[in-house]
Amino acid sequence: MSLFYSDEEIQRLDRQALEALQLFRLKRVISQALKTPFYKERLGSVGINHAEDFKCLKDMEKIPYTTKDDLRDTYPYGLLAAHKDDVVRMHASSGTTGKPTVIYQTQRDLDNWTNLTKRSLIATGCTHKDVFQNMMTYGLFTGGIGLHYGAESLGMFVIPASSGNTLRQFMLMKDFQTTVVHATPSYMLHLYAQMEEMGYKRQDFALKKAMIGAEPHTEEVRKRIETLFGIEAYNSYGLSEMNGPSVAFECEEKSGMHVWEDGYIMEIVDEVSLKPISDGQQGELVLTNLIREATPIIRYRTKDLTSIIPGACSCGRTSRRIQRIMGRTDDMLIINGVNVFPSQIEEVIMKVPEIGNNYRILIRKKGTLDEMIIETEVGPNILTDDTRDLYKLKNRICEELRASITIRPQVEFHEPGRLPVQQGKAIRVIDERGGICCDLE
Repeated sequence: MSLFYSDEEIQRLDRQALEALQLFRLKRVISQALKTPFYKERLGSVGINHAEDFKCLKDMEKIPYTTKDDLRDTYPYGLLAAHKDDVVRMHASSGTTGKPTVIYQTQRDLDNWTNLTKRSLIATGCTHKDVFQNMMTYGLFTGGIGLHYGAESLGMFVIPASSGNTLRQFMLMKDFQTTVVHATPSYMLHLYAQMEEMGYKRQDFALKKAMIGAEPHTEEVRKRIETLFGIEAYNSYGLSEMNGPSVAFECEEKSGMHVWEDGYIMEIVDEVSLKPISDGQQGELVLTNLIREATPIIRYRTKDLTSIIPGACSCGRTSRRIQRIMGRTDDMLIINGVNVFPSQIEEVIMKVPEIGNNYRILIRKKGTLDEMIIETEVGPNILTDDTRDLYKLKNRICEELRASITIRPQVEFHEPGRLPVQQGKAIRVIDERGGICCDLE
């Protein structure tokens, strides 16, 4: 059986051939990993001292998980498996305190990553004729530069706009007739809210598609973006520990994100027992990188919650799909003993047409009890100053939230543009009980 395929062939391999390819690549990864003191000890503890000691994919289950703390503890070079002279780039995680998690890449690693980002863009219908405006942050964060290289490889006209400076974004979109943008969903909503104020209207642009990612978001947010701009919006997933964007991406069917399984081994485990669970059940995503030699990472606990979608996608690609990320195991809020995920709140309020595009969740102590306050901007749909109408709307939202999360929070309305806007990942939760601010990474 051949283990060398074209990119088009790989995307349509049957399960047996795909798993044979995964096993072949995993053995190469194990061989690299054994060059590091960390994995030499970690793999040796379960009897894997050479790549050939690993017999089948089922053997994955005996390998201990790798965690973010492991990456921090081995900072800066403890997981570097290639010679330092062969390293051409590094990236580091964002949104954390203390030591970052650092990933190193050789030129071959970058080429492999670029191939997957190019594949992802093709899956959404992008071509070399598109103008691609990248509104993601560049730098140590992988989000911007990852899709940049894939877009260039595809032959797209790339505008490396980076994040922020909304007026300039509009100018570039209009002057260069941008057809595809890459941005966080929260920034897309902010763009629309600022459009009229900055003297633009939707008809000024040639926009057709948006690649949205870097923060979990609900289907309601995607639909709102599509409706406001009159475009197609595609969900994506990535994390710096696995390279960055294009671990998983939607195709034009928009029926879940394809995990590129020739590049990553995917497992879904129960977040408490850490035992494997069945397709369709929500659990924690665990990933192994198969295409990076400089920093091999095996069975990495992402803490992201999702599930595998049973069955095949009608697009013909055979790589399995996952549901959109619904949150993280450490995102869960405990309010007076009730477990609440921010995504549950977003799902409710984004269905309300009178509500604007920006919101945040405040949590504080009131005596011995927890108090949750949902601050949200009102939308232009509210054409009344009648406080009775606003009271009815507020009460309706409170009741819909209680039906979803079983507790009744307070709701506060603000005028459009009054709540703070982040240029990068949205900060949606401010937990004043312990001074915690949470982005939705």
